Amino acid sequence: MVLDPLCGMEVKSPSKYYIDLDGKRYEFCSESCQNKFALEPNKYIEKMKKIEPSYRTTNYGTEKLSLPINGLHCTSCINTIEKEIKKLPGIKLAHVNYATETAHVEFKSGETTTEEIIRAIKNAGYQTGHSTLKIGIRGMHCGSCVTKIEKELKQKSGVISASVDLGTESAIIKYIPGLIDTKAIKNVIEKLDYQVFETSGVKTEEKPISPSGKEEKVKEEPVDENQLAREKEYKTLMRKFIFAAILSLPVILFSYPDLLGLPAQFQKGTELLTYIWLGMALLSLPVMFWSGSQFYTGAWAAFKNRSANMHTLIATGISAAWLYSTVAVLFPEIFPSEQLADVFFDVVFVVVALVVLGMALEIRAKGKSSEAIKKLIGLQAKTARVQRDGKELDIPIEEVVLDDIIIVRPGEKIPVDGILVNGSSSIDESMITGESIPVEKHEGDEVIGATINKTGSFKFKATKVGKDTALAQIIQMVEQAQSSKAPIQKIVDTVSGYFVPSVIITAILSFVIWYVFGPAPQLIYALIVFVTVLVIACPCALGLATPISLMVGVGKGAENGILIRSGEALETAQKLNTIILDKTGTITEGKPSLTDVLTTNGFSENDVLSLSASVEKSSEHPLAEAIVNGAKNKSLELFDAQNFNAVPGHGVEANVNGRKIFLGNLKMMKKFSIELNTLEEQSRELADAGKTPMFVAIDGKAAGIIAVADIIKPDSKEAIIQLKKLGLEVVMITGDNSRTANAIAKQVGIDRVLSEVLPEDKAFNVQKLQNEGKKVAMVGDGINDAPALAQADIGLAIGTGTDVAIEASDITLIKGSLKGVVLAIQLSKATMKNIKENLFGAFFYNGLGIPIAAGLLYPFFGILLSPLIAGAAMAFSSVTVVTNANRLRRFKAK
Repeated sequence: MVLDPLCGMEVKSPSKYYIDLDGKRYEFCSESCQNKFALEPNKYIEKMKKIEPSYRTTNYGTEKLSLPINGLHCTSCINTIEKEIKKLPGIKLAHVNYATETAHVEFKSGETTTEEIIRAIKNAGYQTGHSTLKIGIRGMHCGSCVTKIEKELKQKSGVISASVDLGTESAIIKYIPGLIDTKAIKNVIEKLDYQVFETSGVKTEEKPISPSGKEEKVKEEPVDENQLAREKEYKTLMRKFIFAAILSLPVILFSYPDLLGLPAQFQKGTELLTYIWLGMALLSLPVMFWSGSQFYTGAWAAFKNRSANMHTLIATGISAAWLYSTVAVLFPEIFPSEQLADVFFDVVFVVVALVVLGMALEIRAKGKSSEAIKKLIGLQAKTARVQRDGKELDIPIEEVVLDDIIIVRPGEKIPVDGILVNGSSSIDESMITGESIPVEKHEGDEVIGATINKTGSFKFKATKVGKDTALAQIIQMVEQAQSSKAPIQKIVDTVSGYFVPSVIITAILSFVIWYVFGPAPQLIYALIVFVTVLVIACPCALGLATPISLMVGVGKGAENGILIRSGEALETAQKLNTIILDKTGTITEGKPSLTDVLTTNGFSENDVLSLSASVEKSSEHPLAEAIVNGAKNKSLELFDAQNFNAVPGHGVEANVNGRKIFLGNLKMMKKFSIELNTLEEQSRELADAGKTPMFVAIDGKAAGIIAVADIIKPDSKEAIIQLKKLGLEVVMITGDNSRTANAIAKQVGIDRVLSEVLPEDKAFNVQKLQNEGKKVAMVGDGINDAPALAQADIGLAIGTGTDVAIEASDITLIKGSLKGVVLAIQLSKATMKNIKENLFGAFFYNGLGIPIAAGLLYPFFGILLSPLIAGAAMAFSSVTVVTNANRLRRFKAK
């Protein structure tokens, strides 16, 4: 992938839009960007140079880093960023250049990292110029593979972070493009003997040629390369299993002739059986080196990198069994007794067959775990009908550019995000928001790509295309979250790093103990124990326990309109005990609406509302808009106002249809000597209920009260009840006065209210609750909520809010409903429960299986585990983990 120098969009190389200039090729996302670049190439080349970061290390253990920063608007931004960076340990210099929009940092190696510096800049509310690469990795089989790849990547200069996920067989690498490129990153992985592939790559089916020699029109269907690779690997493993399983049947028969009651000529000591065993030794070679080839290639790759993995255990175990058996057949005289010259070829065949079967079933189960992301990718439209030069053209969605006018007909998918410019319709947005009821859209309303147009035809202007569309960002966020690590996984990774060497040491010690202290024949018992310990240990189950559940849980969240940013957010969410809800836009709709029209002195509701709305039509006050919309919703006639006059701090006055109208507060009424009688008491009651009352006087007489309020969302009260049932303390935070705040809180059942809080103090109030020892979540939607969302242990942004709030949050709720908060916490608890079940199963299996394999039960019960049973147990332990994780796919909100 390369960057378009004009719009910054990632472009798949080679692009059909390019310009060669001064020996360098510049590639573009569209013809539009190509043409704009051609007009002023130097302008855009300079812009590219400006955003190139640099990175170098001095000879004195001090690293120097230059990072481009997006979003600098004034010099005060500089102080904010510098102050945040200087909080980190080991920072020698932090200087932000406002003109070049670049941060220059010097820091001591080992005391802080590039990732921490970037996080500090993000905490200050700004973004840095780093890139993210997601690539697939084939050949990983256990947690030690993950640790090895991550360790190598993190040691490369320019790599900020590397998160390798065994469940999705992929890695997400954050890096600084000026220092390292994608080719170098891939080389690091390939040098470790793993294969890399593009996870988002698609192939298209070729068009067949008809008998007439012309290409038939066939709709090109994208094919997921990752899925094809999984299917191919599954089929290969199943062929290997069938081959090994069929050959194992006669081998088992002749391995236990006395037990299975074979004729005398097939019993031990006969020449015929010796020749059969020799044949078994030769027959086991294709089983070991074809059916079990991945064990040897994996073990060799680990050995070259001075490490050990699951393949090391299996390869060592079956090789030991084969060598012992072959020596026993060829040179039986070297053994002290005939009893010791026994064969274990059945171990080779059966262990290879069972472990390969387990790997195949694991691949099939992993495929089911990633269905959520496949569903999201499948939502994308393939083509768009655009209007260019007065013509309608059907073009691939990749060729849609900003400001294109796109035509959508009933039943069609909306290809990209945009603003409706002509027509109206109802649109099914359930695939994005999870809300089943279609949404009415009119001119000026936003439309989301991948949603379905239900009724009318309309035209809209493209405002977001490619990777900037809502769906593309959702897919990217879900992929990154699925490949992230929960804190609990980091502990497991550490354990996995020591696991395989510990098992090998245990196997060797067990061999020695059985050989020295075991019953006769000691050598055979020692060998059985040695092989069984190696075969039964399953680092796979440990390695898969967390990522596979995380993948399913995050995917399930996306299906329900909940975007979880990381595994850490998912783990923290289940530990919460306090949740702070911002009032405006979170509990309430976020905009004032007409709630009450009270009348007196014989005036009708319609007259009072119609005349008041006619006056307010000339006002720009937000409350005025609520009154006008209220009148329009009742289809009342509005008139033009004359002699309109706004009285600061009081209200407005005007003439409508020859009648004098006063509309305002109590001061306004007193100023013009209007007798209110009972209206004054009624206005206090409305104010106590969290509403804003306005008195109306017509021709010098009190006519009534119009009340406006930011109304509570229909499901807020129910959601708050559910949050309390989850054991959370619910707190409301608002800038409103305590009277209004308490009125709203009372209506929705909130006991603790933080009122009259200035926007800049919201984060401080979150911190105060944290200082009480509480795990705090913050739910908000506005720009002023962003610092509080970042300060909280978990920030949840309402998706209908601002991009700044969403960027600062850990979890984004696409729907504007608080029920999403309940669902997010329930899903978090369910996912973490599933992860703990998997980890318990993996640790319990290994913790119990390895001692039994070592012969712990033999002195007490005479039980010694067979390598065959150990192979079966090992094969199905990882399958059990994946299957348990897939139970999460049936998760439903309580």
